[in-house]
Amino acid sequence: MRKVILNLAVSLDGFIEGPNGEYDWCLMDQDYGLTEFIEDIDTLFLGRKSYELISNTGNISHFSANKIYVFSDTLAEVQHDNVEIISGANFVDDINAIKNQEGKSIWLFGGANLVSSFMANGLVDEFLLSIHPVLLGGGKALFQSITERTGLQLIETIPYSSGLVQLRYQLLPKFDLNNIAGAGY
Repeated sequence: MRKVILNLAVSLDGFIEGPNGEYDWCLMDQDYGLTEFIEDIDTLFLGRKSYELISNTGNISHFSANKIYVFSDTLAEVQHDNVEIISGANFVDDINAIKNQEGKSIWLFGGANLVSSFMANGLVDEFLLSIHPVLLGGGKALFQSITERTGLQLIETIPYSSGLVQLRYQLLPKFDLNNIAGAGY
C-alpha cells in the first residue's frame, strides 16, 4: 500500500500561513531535500485553495506528479490534464482506492482543512515537516480540529545551516487498552 506523506512548511509556533494568508516567511534559499522527496512521489493531494494558488502562479509544473487530485465540493473544473477533482462524502473510499494502486508515495500538500479531514479519517501515514525559524504569532494553524491523541515516532531529523529543521515522523498504531487486558499492566 502506498503512503500518504504530509509534507509542509510550518513556523515554529505551528502556522502554515501568516495572519493575512502570506507564506513569504518560507525559506527558499536552498532545496531542503525537495528534489529527493519528489523522486519518491508520483501523486499529489491538494485542497482547492492550494490548487488555485499554485495554478494561478503558474507553478503547477513544479509539482512533477503524474496525477494530482484536488479535494473540493465547490470546484467545477480544472485546467490541467493530469488533475482530477475528488468531492463528496465518499472521499475516504476514493483515497483508499488510490493508496491501493501501484505507485510511489503520495504527497499531501494542503491546506489545513484538508489535513484535518485526512487526520480525522486516519489517512496520513507519515509527516515531513519543515520547521522554519520564525514565530508568526498568528495565522492558519497546521493542525485544526484534532480531537484525539495521535502517537508519532520520530524517524529522521535534518538540521540546516539556515536554522530550518526537517522532522520526519511516522504514525504509531493506535493504542487499544482492550488488547492489554490481563497483560499485567
